[in-house]
Order: sequence, then structure tokens, then C-alpha cells
Amino acid sequence: MYNELFTFGGITIYTYGFLIAIGVGLGYIIVRKRGKNLGMDVDVLDDLALWLFGFGFLGSKILYWITIIDQVIAHPVILLDFMNGYVVYGGILGGILGGYLFCRRRKINFLAYFDLIIPSVALAQSIGRLGCFFAGCCYGSVTTSPIGVIFPANSLAPAGVSVIPTQLFSSAFDLLLFFVLLFFAKRKKANGEVAALYLILYSVGRFIIEFFRGDLIRGSVGALSTSQFISIFVFILGIVLFVGCRKFKKNSSN
Repeated sequence: MYNELFTFGGITIYTYGFLIAIGVGLGYIIVRKRGKNLGMDVDVLDDLALWLFGFGFLGSKILYWITIIDQVIAHPVILLDFMNGYVVYGGILGGILGGYLFCRRRKINFLAYFDLIIPSVALAQSIGRLGCFFAGCCYGSVTTSPIGVIFPANSLAPAGVSVIPTQLFSSAFDLLLFFVLLFFAKRKKANGEVAALYLILYSVGRFIIEFFRGDLIRGSVGALSTSQFISIFVFILGIVLFVGCRKFKKNSSN
């Protein structure tokens, strides 16, 4: 795969980072366009983005450290490595917390902006997962099936071994989720429902795809991977949020 996209002036641009930047940039453009069409204040999005990225970054690192806590205790210097080791779920949960705190501070409707932003999050994840594929991280289990992919020696996946391309499965699922959320956003009955649907569907998709993952660094909780364990609670949270938002809307209309 093409982990290194190109080198210019001694600086190497990695495909993983480049695609994540593309995903975030495209998602941001879509958020602003949808926000304007909905008559929302899009001037707050720049500041909101900083909170989302900041808390998302911390969340992804903290959850990664938790999954390798034994190594962190044995070698605390790992805490200084900010180039490697991130967990998507940590970024999602951290970003949600950052968004909530920002909206509360600015006294704006958190659920409305949550609904506005979350489809673009799914799109950014879809493009970012392509970066995972090029880098070789988040790879699948060893397989003899025709869908298997063999990564070269310079990737993060085991070289010369046919593995399931779970990165592509995740990318396709996230892209489908993006379109589903856009479709549902035009038909929602209450603020927060789009975000709730994302939590529900993403947790289900992530739980299933995790069965095919082969990178053991993800950590585990009993028979489940860390992400599968978290998915259970995210799914419950999504159900509660969906029902709660609709019920609140109904009661406030009476």
C-alpha cells in the first residue's frame, strides 16, 4: 500500500493524514452549507470545530492509553508519543463532550448542532478509513478467501499475509451511514434524533465489523474487544436519546 504519499523538501506527507484532512475538510464544507440552508448560525462553527478536535484528540488518546494500560505503567514514556495510537471511539465520545460544553458555554442548542454535524462525522470517518487501509492499520483477521489483501513490509499490517480488508468494510459502512443520516435529517421530528440514529447504527456496524478485526492492540473486555464493549453502551445511549428527544418534543407541544 501507499503509506507515504510524497516527500517534499524533506517533509513526508502520509496518505493516512492526508485523507483524514480531506475528510474533515469536506465534512466541514457540507456542515456549513447545510447549516446555512437550515437558517442556523454557522459563524460559531469555527470555534466549535476547535473544541471538537481538541476534545476528540484527547479522547482518542486517553482511550488508547486505557487499552494498553499495562504498557503505559511499565513504560510511561508512551504518554509522550502523540504520533501513534488513537482509538476512534475515544475521539467520538470526546468530541461529543467538547461539543456539549461549547454549546452550553455559548448558550446554543446542543442537539440541533449535534444533528447538523454528525452526518459529516460519518463522511470523515469513511474517508479516514481509506487512510487506515493505505497505512495498513486496523487490519482484519487472516483469511484464505478471495477478498483477502496482502500488505507490503512497510505497512502496519503483517507483511505477506492475506487479511480481511476491514478498513474498506468500515469505510463503505460509514459512507452508507452518511447518506442514511442525510436522508433522515430531512424527516426528523425532534432535535437530537439524527445524532441518536448515528449512535445506534454506528455502534451496531462497529460491533459487527470488530468480529473480523485482527489487530490485537485494540484491547479486550472479556470475550469482547474494547470497541464492542463500548458499542453496547453507545447503542443504549442512542436508543435513550432517540426516545427521549421525541418524547420531550411531544410533551413540549402539548
